[in-house]
Amino acid sequence: MLQIKPILAALKRHKAGTILIALQIALTLAIVCNALFIIQQRLDRIARPTGLIETNLLTLQNGWVGVDDKSTGPLVRADLQAIRQLPGVEDAIATNSYPLRGGGWSTGVRTNPDAKKSEAHTTQYFVDDHALATMGLKLIAGRNFRADEVTEVDPQGVVSASQIIVTKALADKMFPDGSGLGKVLFVDDGTKPSTIIGIVERLEVPWNSSWSDAFLDNAVLEPYQLTGGYTSYMVRSKPGQLAAITKSVPETLFKLNRMRVIPSERGVRTYDMVRAQAYKSDRGMAILMGVVCLVLLAITAAGIVGLTSFWVGQRRKQIGVRRALGATQRDILSYFMTENLLIGIAGVVIGALLAVGMNLWLVTQFEMARLSLLYVAIGVVALLLLGQGAVLAPAMRAARVPPVEATRSV
Repeated sequence: MLQIKPILAALKRHKAGTILIALQIALTLAIVCNALFIIQQRLDRIARPTGLIETNLLTLQNGWVGVDDKSTGPLVRADLQAIRQLPGVEDAIATNSYPLRGGGWSTGVRTNPDAKKSEAHTTQYFVDDHALATMGLKLIAGRNFRADEVTEVDPQGVVSASQIIVTKALADKMFPDGSGLGKVLFVDDGTKPSTIIGIVERLEVPWNSSWSDAFLDNAVLEPYQLTGGYTSYMVRSKPGQLAAITKSVPETLFKLNRMRVIPSERGVRTYDMVRAQAYKSDRGMAILMGVVCLVLLAITAAGIVGLTSFWVGQRRKQIGVRRALGATQRDILSYFMTENLLIGIAGVVIGALLAVGMNLWLVTQFEMARLSLLYVAIGVVALLLLGQGAVLAPAMRAARVPPVEATRSV
């Protein structure tokens, strides 16, 4: 404590270097805190479950060529029959979309047909009675569709189905006082009632952007087989057969009917590939933010080492005089460590305020979540430890300056 007064006096004589290092620490803290917060958000997004059993799952995008859109129903049924009979295939469906596909249908949902505004937003999946088994959804209440409830429909003429299966999140949202099983919903802002015959534990929407986070787990499954020029197939393989059916399914489809296009890019993908491609930008952002943090921390550490080494070089005679007057190596080491700690404290105080301010700006400009103060606290401790670690080597070099140094320039 007795050293603080002369240290403050010394820092006043070196205002420029002191202010620059303090500002560098502050800026590093502000950026690193927000970057780590963004990284954690991205990692949470990447890791969140879709509700599907994603292993042993294959997806295909099929486009018909030279076929009237309204005449594709029998072709899709023939495709499904052929796929389901393949060795290694456990089940298969045709659907308009699936989680992480990137495109699909969404609409409003009401409990009162006379209500002017929707009470919730949801995505719509049009599937048949094989959907639960193929997608690996967990039915927690009610029943699955029956085959006789599945009908073929033109996408332009879709109206609410009489029976629907919904996710637990949507059921809880619409009927917070109890189970939604057996209750009626009005989907697609229409007036035709849809009775909830089943509730699945979880099923994510097809999009992974922030705009869909508000209804991420709201999904309605309707027993429709859509006609149209494009169809998505989901195929569940038996254990250990995914690689084999990845090759055999498209070959079988082309043998069955060559008037189709399966895109070479993203036409045939395992669900692992779907997930990897859906979160490619999130993963890239997390890596970029991580690299930025490491670079900033390295630059800050280098700045502290450089400035302290410069000051040690400047003060060799002063250090020698102190050593000649009885100061021990520990006293010299403590002096430089304390000096750096004071600069670090000033920097992290400014940096903490800057980190919160920067986050508030990001919240208003990009609708980001508010920064947890835990990240600021961890950042403060990390920057102070980094500063102490960086100053250790030049401080030890200063401590080794001999007392005779006081006489060398005389």
